[in-house]
Amino acid sequence: MEEEKALFHKVVLDKYDASDKPFDFVEEGGKTALICESDPSIKAKISNTLKEMGYRLTEPASALDALKKMSFHVYDIVVLNENFDTENPDANDVLKYLESLPMSTRRNIFVALISSRFRTMDNMTALNKSVNTVINVENIDDISMIIKLSVADNEAFYHIFKETLKKTGRI
Repeated sequence: MEEEKALFHKVVLDKYDASDKPFDFVEEGGKTALICESDPSIKAKISNTLKEMGYRLTEPASALDALKKMSFHVYDIVVLNENFDTENPDANDVLKYLESLPMSTRRNIFVALISSRFRTMDNMTALNKSVNTVINVENIDDISMIIKLSVADNEAFYHIFKETLKKTGRI
């Protein structure tokens, strides 16, 4: 717990660095993605899928780097390996940060958790981990189909809610 707080404090207390602002000029409607994956072969598959879907990518080297990037930009999609920059997948700093976001911000971020422990598209695990979908490492070759289907389901789920917020002037 203290280690987690220390990482958040380090992000907050670090001096401003313009290189931590990855998207100063994304055009309207431009979609952005954060890929938190250490395995180069898995990262390549994720990157290819998201590029194909039209996302601009950020690939942080560490949890600290990811937290810095997220402090300046709300990504449309975050693909996070549960073991990214941690020995204990239940103490993943990036996931803890995402869990702590206000719901008004969090519902605008699609989070896919890459795991070796949980089944692909296990909705109960996704709910428990506060993510939108779970992708098992064994199914990484199907990531394109899984992400496209999951993002479409998420957009359909929130469509009426977001339209209502717009009509009432809350967005």
